[in-house]
Amino acid sequence: MKLTAVFMPVPEGFIGFVEELPGANTQGATLEETRENLQEAVQLVLEANRELAERSLQGKVFSKETFNLITP
Repeated sequence: MKLTAVFMPVPEGFIGFVEELPGANTQGATLEETRENLQEAVQLVLEANRELAERSLQGKVFSKETFNLITP
């Protein structure tokens, strides 16, 4: 699966976000810095979502498995 990064120039440099992943957004002085920051933002959003999910599962019976998203 490929995600879509959007970058927009602003007076301070650039802002960037991932269309398909709410909360994954950042800014930077240069386009390259914004790209690097966006990589980190995506990782942080995914880690935070995983932690929230793990908390919501505490004390419950469940199973886990790897999920591979297949896109056309």
